[in-house]
Amino acid sequence: MFTSNIGRMRFFFYSLGVAFLEAMAALVCIVGTMGFEGFINSAPGPSRQGMAGAVLIVSLLAVVMRGNIAWRRSRDANGKGWILWSYIVFCAIYAFLQAGTLLVIDFNNPESTPSGLNLLALSIFGLWCTILVAKPVAGSNIDELTSVFDFEGAVPSASGRMANSAAPSTARAAAPATRSVPSVQPVGRPKPAGFGKRGL
Repeated sequence: MFTSNIGRMRFFFYSLGVAFLEAMAALVCIVGTMGFEGFINSAPGPSRQGMAGAVLIVSLLAVVMRGNIAWRRSRDANGKGWILWSYIVFCAIYAFLQAGTLLVIDFNNPESTPSGLNLLALSIFGLWCTILVAKPVAGSNIDELTSVFDFEGAVPSASGRMANSAAPSTARAAAPATRSVPSVQPVGRPKPAGFGKRGL
């Protein structure tokens, strides 16, 4: 399940799912540690370390999931390795910077947010789009569908169906053609004409 190739559509929806799960988990970490009001009113510094550490762990788990689906999509399209690894490394760096931003951000000073985080996010988005639009290798989706719907051989493959369909025709061709021969009815002998039937 976690090693099979995935196409463009599945990669798109899987990425949306990972982003949604990461956002929900980060919100749970904030609420469970400081609360939104406490986080907004708190001063940057050590008081936010527990919350930032929990968000970092969640973000790193999301990086692992993103790396898995990106690797499967890249293998499906025979993509370049440097694009895949750049995407994974940038996602990991973004996770650390995001947790660090939660430590130093001051909601009373909007300029406290580092601008480099936005540039890194744009780079990650560009790499993600490159992986998404990569053209799949010919036949990769067919193999994936076959592996998904073949439940322990319940659905035969195309070659198996062709072989099975060819077997009866071969057997019919090999069997000698027999014609129904009508049964021979015994022909009765004509009865001799009775004596005196003809004038003597």
